[in-house]
Formats: sequence, C-alpha cells, structure tokens
Amino acid sequence: MTKIIGIGNALVDVLNKLESDELLEQLGLPKGSMQLVDEQKAGHVKNNTKHLEKEMASGGSAANTINGLAKLGVKTAFVGTVGNDETGKFFSDDLLKNGVEPRLNISNTPSGIAHAMISKDGERTFGTFLGASIELSPDHIKPETFKGYDLVHVEGYLVQNHALLEKILKTAKEQGLEVSLDLASYNVVEDNLDFLKEMVKKYVDIVFANEEEAKAFTGKEPAEALDEIAGMVKIAVVKIGSEGSLVKSDGKVVKIEPQKVDVVDTTGAGDLFAAGFLYGYVNHLPFEEAGRIGTMLASKVITGYGAKLNEKDWKEIKEKL
Repeated sequence: MTKIIGIGNALVDVLNKLESDELLEQLGLPKGSMQLVDEQKAGHVKNNTKHLEKEMASGGSAANTINGLAKLGVKTAFVGTVGNDETGKFFSDDLLKNGVEPRLNISNTPSGIAHAMISKDGERTFGTFLGASIELSPDHIKPETFKGYDLVHVEGYLVQNHALLEKILKTAKEQGLEVSLDLASYNVVEDNLDFLKEMVKKYVDIVFANEEEAKAFTGKEPAEALDEIAGMVKIAVVKIGSEGSLVKSDGKVVKIEPQKVDVVDTTGAGDLFAAGFLYGYVNHLPFEEAGRIGTMLASKVITGYGAKLNEKDWKEIKEKL
C-alpha cells in the first residue's frame, strides 16, 4: 500500500463567520488572500472578531490534505512544528484522532493560528500568525524523514522559506519519493515566482493550482496555464471552481465536471480535492475517476464550515467509493 507523508505549516484554524466584508477592509485583509500577520496583528484580529460566531479546527493546507487521505484509508504522516501549548496539543490530538502519525517538532514559541474570515458568498480570507509553525527548518528534514513513504505532499506556503522547500523537495527525490505540490495562494506564488518555477521544474511530479494561482504562476488563463505547467511536471491539475477542473498528463487533457452544490464556505476545498485526487492516483485509478473523487470531497466540504468533514459525510463518501 502506498504511504503518503505531508509537510507544511501546522496551524489551528479559527473560522470566523463574517456579517459583512467591511471588517476585512478594517483589518486590512484583501478578500480571498492569505496574509501573514505578526503576533500583535493576530491579537488585533482576535479582538475584532470576538463577537462573531466561530469554530476551531486543526488546519494548514498540507495537514488538511493528509487528514483527508487518512480518512480514506491511506497510511499517512505529517511533519510540522507546534508550540508547547494547548493549541499545539489540540493540533496533535486531532491528527491522531483522524489516523495520521504526528511527526511534530515542539517549540517554546506559541503555536500558529490561521484566522479565517468566511464571507457571506463562501469566500475565505486568512490572517495567518505562523508562530511555531515557521520554525520548521532545513535541519528538521533528513533522509530518514521519508523512510517508508512513497509520496510527499507539500503545501506551497512553505515556499516563503526557500532553503526549507528546496531541502524537502531535493531530499524526497533522492529518497525515491514522488512529489506533489499545492501552489497554495496566488499572492505567495507572485512573491516567489522565479524560485518556485525552478523548484517545480527540478523536483515536482504533481502540481495542484486553482485558477488564480495558475494565472499567477504562468500569466495565462486556465487551459493555457495547464499546458505550461504540464510541460514542467508529470501531472498538472488546474481547478476552475464552479466549472470543475482540468488534468493534463502525457499530452492528454481530462476535464473533470463540477458538482452543483450550495456553497457555504470554500475553506479546505482545494485541500480536500487534492486528497481525493491523490487517493485515486495511488490506487491506480484513471484521472477521470481520481478527479471525480476529488470533486466529491471538495463539493462536500464547501457545504459546511471549515476544512473538515464530519463522520456522517465520510461514511457517505466511503459508500459511494
């Protein structure tokens, strides 16, 4: 059985349900973006969202994908850094509860928290205090990190630490793993474009990007962006929201049709799509099937709040599978 290890920022998501988008302007958070904030700004966000209905869940892009894979029965582990605090314990316990092996470094810095602002239209905006999660360093990545695993899934947010991302990708390839990379956020792609392109060309096998990330990466619209990315990697996946997604490999393009649902919160949609697609891929299913499973998971998660599905949802999904 294929085993998948994820590496990313170990964050706890605090989901705030916005009454209007005016608060985003007041907080200086562009709608739909992921903005890094310091501890002071994180406190400011916390104080200004006290009155909002909220939920808490372990998060971080790669961790969400790995959680999804574990719920589908894939053997998984997650590498990240948390603080020696209640938030860090919450994160670790949640991994264990979902069947993921935690490979967490413990720091004296407070654990990272992603304040997610959920707009009325389901769009999500993040003000992310990385905290201890940013202390994951190249020194934590060793050949034995990847021993026993076949594929590594990495979130693009790590590109902000160039030395770390390169160490992960290079070491994983040297250990014979396939590399899956989710581009994560259009502004992160824009800020690290040249380095990111170099890493993708040298080390990456599978790229996941949404429409905005694909445009930031290539300067092109989805179909042309797909072609350009597919020229760099084994499998390119471009997600185009309500229009479904496109997959290209070996010169062949596959269109994955969307599922029509009422959108409540898009948090985790891309992460769960990646989980479903990778599940199909490691089980040697055709790309049409892998994409359909990814779409099923993504469509389910956007009908509720947060990046996690409940047990009833997982039971229904497994029955369909």
